[in-house]
Amino acid sequence: MRLPSGSGRGLTALTVLLALGLAGCGGDAPDPAPTVPSAAPATPAGPDARTELAGLAAGALDRRYAALYSFTGQDGNPRRVVATVANDGSWRVDIANGALGGSADVSIVHNMNGVYQCSVSMTGAPINAGCVHVAAKGEKVPHKYDPQVQRLFRQWLPVFTDRDSALSVAAVKPLEGAQGGACYSVDSTSASLEAPVDIGVYCYAADGLLTAARVTFGTITLVKQVGAPDTVQFPGPEVGGEAMGMSASQGGNDPLAVPSPTR
Repeated sequence: MRLPSGSGRGLTALTVLLALGLAGCGGDAPDPAPTVPSAAPATPAGPDARTELAGLAAGALDRRYAALYSFTGQDGNPRRVVATVANDGSWRVDIANGALGGSADVSIVHNMNGVYQCSVSMTGAPINAGCVHVAAKGEKVPHKYDPQVQRLFRQWLPVFTDRDSALSVAAVKPLEGAQGGACYSVDSTSASLEAPVDIGVYCYAADGLLTAARVTFGTITLVKQVGAPDTVQFPGPEVGGEAMGMSASQGGNDPLAVPSPTR
């Protein structure tokens, strides 16, 4: 199995994980599932579900892994995502066809020096491998350069663990393709404030690994996971200049998402 790329190369340079045990996933990514509204609650929203999600999110913050996912955005095109959280706390999310209007592969990398958006060299396209510093450590990727998918793995976990966050949580039936664990419908409880996370359905294994999610910008499901590396590596050298935009014209709205401010 090869990650899809507009160039035919793309994320092959980013997926040595396949040789470590992610190979053999086989098959195409599933058809896109409907976006919001989320699944009907299996039980009413209440403190028990909120507590359960907070506990799973706390486990996810401590979880170290490398995992292959199938992702389908609102454009309906399936692609592959590799999420890695290393033993030293650095992390990286690789998204096939995730930038430049779906024509370029992109990685978001977070380490002790901050957050980087990385491009991958492509045959026949004016793109060279390189990583641009786009945010300070702990800060968010500016919307113009944000593929959004990485938010599912790190950015929203502290919100789920914060019992004071303006969220309503209910246990729901598992999403199609979710590998065990539990699923929760998450909504905002305040009409006057921007939701602290995307409303939708989030599914976690008992150890905190994200197994599936359905949010406004797409649906993701776990294919396979292996152990974590000691640290994550850049797919290219650190460079100056401007990071890749999400649209084909290097800027504008994200083709994978409903345009919205960066949360």
